[in-house]
Amino acid sequence: MIGTIMLNSQKITLLNASVVDLISIMRKATLLFLLLFLNGCTGLPDGVKPVVNFELNRYLGKWYEIARLDHSFERGMDNVSAEYSLREDGGVKVINRGFLVEDKEWRQAEGKAYFVETTDKGYLKVSFFGPFYGTYAVFELDRENYQHAFVAGPDTSYLWLLARKPEVNDGLINQFIQRADSLGFNTDDLIFVKHDPMKP
Repeated sequence: MIGTIMLNSQKITLLNASVVDLISIMRKATLLFLLLFLNGCTGLPDGVKPVVNFELNRYLGKWYEIARLDHSFERGMDNVSAEYSLREDGGVKVINRGFLVEDKEWRQAEGKAYFVETTDKGYLKVSFFGPFYGTYAVFELDRENYQHAFVAGPDTSYLWLLARKPEVNDGLINQFIQRADSLGFNTDDLIFVKHDPMKP
């Protein structure tokens, strides 16, 4: 009887140790997954190189979305704009605004952005949902006047053409399409955003 109790006790001890080891392995695997996931969301599409000699102060202010690839968070919206300003912690405050056509109402989202590397490189990460960040990479820029920017996300399904004015000339649009096409973006799926001057 005593031997049986001791044997059962050893089995319980081994079982507890196995459970602890399993929990430890699962925690490490979860942490590794999260690290890989977060790193993937702040990575860059192949061939996309953020601009250097980037000047944040000149980039701040209001930008109009001229073209984009479709995503659920902007689906059905026109009159889309983004406004950037400095945060007290040194980051960038992001206000995205758009008019949801079907519901006939404005939608607005506030986020935050921080540089991934150096502050003179147009490579940032932006978050609208807690600790989760996505890439914001400026890969083409009107360096002289900061009047237009080509922006990519973490992969080739994210792409934007931004400008300081709600309308741009065909030459810029063609330049944007050719550049994006050469980098593997599906430009056939581009949405060209309508801007109604009557809407504030």
